Amino acid sequence: MRQPYRYFVLFKPWGYLSQFTREEPHHRTLADLYDFPKDVYPVGRLDRDSEGLLLLTNDKALNHRLLHPHHRHRRTYWAQVEGAPSDEALHALRSGVDIRIGKKWHRTLPAEVHWLQQAPALPPREKPICPRPGRPLHWLQLTLVEGKNRQVRRMCARVGLPVLRLVRSAIEGLQLGDMQVGQVCEWEREPLYELLFGTAKI
Repeated sequence: MRQPYRYFVLFKPWGYLSQFTREEPHHRTLADLYDFPKDVYPVGRLDRDSEGLLLLTNDKALNHRLLHPHHRHRRTYWAQVEGAPSDEALHALRSGVDIRIGKKWHRTLPAEVHWLQQAPALPPREKPICPRPGRPLHWLQLTLVEGKNRQVRRMCARVGLPVLRLVRSAIEGLQLGDMQVGQVCEWEREPLYELLFGTAKI
């Protein structure tokens, strides 16, 4: 008899790979955070230097629904940037910018972008942020419906706002909430599906 699907939500810390295999002896992976079942894998990735919400499961239907570009599910990020966002920069991010992906240029889809007047309630990062002298730091909230490699960082760099800290705060209706860095929570299928897809079935 097939075993039931398992669903885990993790607040991935900075400095961890979104995988279970080390590429170098000094690397830290998801296996260092929790004893996940052998058949559970991350849905998508967060870069080693990014933090935040990461979903792991053995449910292939959920994996397909969230990763297939056709479905365009919403991902929300908090980005701490160096420099003050101008109206022109915010407009460009909202409208779409050209970023380099491999050897090709890609025009990003329109995004929701807000300049946060108050920093998100996050603990200090393990590796402290080191801005250049005299450069102000600000937070942006960006909601995308696509997930190209290092897309938020590439988008912000394109408009002159290099990202110093990046945290994924939500996937559709699933949010970090009051989760602590490194915390893992196991979810039941129905409430998770309701937050991700608005229904208990897909």
